[in-house]
Amino acid sequence: MPLSDQQRQQFDDLVKRNKVVLFMKGNKHFPQCGFSSQVVGILKELGVGFETVNVLSDPAVRDGIKEYSSWPTIPQLYVEGEFIGGCDIVKEMYAAGDLQKKLGVVEQPLTPPKVTLDAGAVKAIQEADEGNGEHLRLEISDKYQYELYFGPKQQGDVEVVASGVTILFDRASAKRADGIRVQWVDTADGGAFKIENPNEPARVKSLTAPEVKAWIDEGKAFELFDVRGDDERNVAKIDRARALDAAGEKHLLSLDKKTAIVFHCHHGMRSRNAAERFLREGFGNVYNLEGGIEAWSQKVDPKVPRY
Repeated sequence: MPLSDQQRQQFDDLVKRNKVVLFMKGNKHFPQCGFSSQVVGILKELGVGFETVNVLSDPAVRDGIKEYSSWPTIPQLYVEGEFIGGCDIVKEMYAAGDLQKKLGVVEQPLTPPKVTLDAGAVKAIQEADEGNGEHLRLEISDKYQYELYFGPKQQGDVEVVASGVTILFDRASAKRADGIRVQWVDTADGGAFKIENPNEPARVKSLTAPEVKAWIDEGKAFELFDVRGDDERNVAKIDRARALDAAGEKHLLSLDKKTAIVFHCHHGMRSRNAAERFLREGFGNVYNLEGGIEAWSQKVDPKVPRY
């Protein structure tokens, strides 16, 4: 449906009133799709001020901006009234340095990150290399999610050689990668890469029931909290666990923020929510017992009743 003159004028005002404006799903604080999140991450990485328009809040805006720009997808980026493009184009321009020029951003030369590969990772990479001219790439999102794969070299890539293996990073990933360590670990289905990155923000880490039992057996210093109510605790409990009631919460908040803290519930969902909460409180060494007391009963102590 063609835009009315009034609608076109409204979009004209939006894109010309703001130097940088992004039409997206969600807003800059809470993106509601992966493509929008990627563009927001690039703009934040460059340190530019920008405004966002949430197309989900008004169907007329969602459909109208597509007609206005003659572009079928969201997000859409405008700079000084000029339509730049969607997620893929913004990423390509950023990698090539063209987006920085458009935004007037002068980036400092980037020092290649230090990367360590263990012998197992080197072997696995060499065995996976088909010799077709593609390169090993490591991408790190703004949420520190990792993609390790073979792909073509791209303009603006940062090249690192570690243990004889060449690894390519886009600029944003390279900034998040210094000190990264890539290992190969054996698993039930053959093996997998394990990535340790000292630049990652604190996050809730997972523990299996046997791993928690091993911590107890070796005398590791940690606190274990049960987030279930008394009705469930009266049915089944782990003796080491302290209830996260008013007294338990008071004790938890009195602990050093570096203390290792493990949360558990029945199946692991409520405890993960609790763990996320205390991560936001500033605790940096927070774990969730995956599978909860159900996994404990099945894999560690069958005397603990299941319910």
